[in-house]
Amino acid sequence: MQLSREDILSVYDAGPDAVVQLVETLLDAIDKLSEQVAYLQEENKKLKERVKTLEDQLKLNSRNSSKPPSSDGFRKLPVKRKKTGKSPGGQKGHKGHTLLMVEAPDREINYPVTECEYCGCSLEDVQSAGHERRQVFELPLIRAEVTEHRCEKKVCPECGCENKAAFPEDVTQPVQYGPRLRAVAVYLSQYQLLPYERMSEVFVDLFGHKLSQATLVNANMAAGEILKPVEDEIKRQIINSSVAHFDETGIRVNGKREWLHVASNKKLTCYGIHKKRGCEAMNDIGILPDFRGTAVHLRHESGSMERAQLRERWR
Repeated sequence: MQLSREDILSVYDAGPDAVVQLVETLLDAIDKLSEQVAYLQEENKKLKERVKTLEDQLKLNSRNSSKPPSSDGFRKLPVKRKKTGKSPGGQKGHKGHTLLMVEAPDREINYPVTECEYCGCSLEDVQSAGHERRQVFELPLIRAEVTEHRCEKKVCPECGCENKAAFPEDVTQPVQYGPRLRAVAVYLSQYQLLPYERMSEVFVDLFGHKLSQATLVNANMAAGEILKPVEDEIKRQIINSSVAHFDETGIRVNGKREWLHVASNKKLTCYGIHKKRGCEAMNDIGILPDFRGTAVHLRHESGSMERAQLRERWR
């Protein structure tokens, strides 16, 4: 409500009743404005609290919360190294490292001198005065090599029995892949973490041979069977540890959410994938039920296995 000087004087000239009515109207307007201010102040308080909550969530990462490292995203990490004022690279007086010659190279190529470069005289029969050496470190041409195993057959002239030589123990199929090729496939998959499609491309690009994804999967499964005794020994040593850490994180298996469980001591780690998290999964993996030491989980430890298992009923 806006009142000019003339409006106020008009109300004054109208008498006391008009003045009272104006003051009451102004007081009602002030009360309504006070209510609106109080409401807006409360909304502002709520919005500030909401903004702070969202800002705190943005500050959370795998180092200050239980969020997995994969949720950190791609961001530039702060540089912890202090500036020294020195130029990058090796400093003056620093002993450099260079490629050195080897005493026994794998292959030698000799380039003979056949004639004098000055007068053209033939040097075919002149004794060598020595060599100047240069060495090149290079990878050999890599391609899949096919070896055919042929077992001879012979018929005994005395009894007519057909005799056949035996194949090597690891040659069991008419056509198969050898152990080195399968080992490279497992290494690229399980250590270098290449997806199956890219592994197939690597084999074509480097070795000139295409492997199907089914072959790569079978190679991983065969390696898992071979390493079963190693896994059992890791479990045994963790079970016998005085202190062990148990934890889990979400993982996608065939597009569905499952859980990657871990049990570890200072030297060894055992991983296991399960559809559930918590005690039931750890029991199925086969370490927690037999463990009698101190179990640590999420920075929370117990003094005895009974309490650890109670706390393991975490969920």
